[in-house]
Amino acid sequence: MRTKLRKILFGFEHKAEPLLSKKLFLSRSINHLILGLCTIFISLMIGVIGYHLLEGLSWIDSLLNASMILGGMGPVDVLKTDGGKFFASMYALFSGIVFLVTVGIIFAPVVHRFLHSLHVSGKDIDD
Repeated sequence: MRTKLRKILFGFEHKAEPLLSKKLFLSRSINHLILGLCTIFISLMIGVIGYHLLEGLSWIDSLLNASMILGGMGPVDVLKTDGGKFFASMYALFSGIVFLVTVGIIFAPVVHRFLHSLHVSGKDIDD
């Protein structure tokens, strides 16, 4: 039962299987959204701690800089240390990858359902 529930919530059905009901699809989509938000939160915390420890910024300034980098805007404060500059460059690269991965995590159920719907006949759709 536990494996079946995990497959419904996080796994994807095979093309020979019918589409999930709308309720289970919504549950899967919410789980993927939560996973994506957790990914963003963890990435943000990495940036906040890095800016705080390496640049000596206050927690709120570290949050601002990490948020701006993670959001693709760029840093706010001028970086003074070489360690801080190196961290900022690595964090910026990391943030770009995290953005792409998070978009993939969040939209995977929708894309899978669309592609899966192309493989099933009308009688297999379970609403």
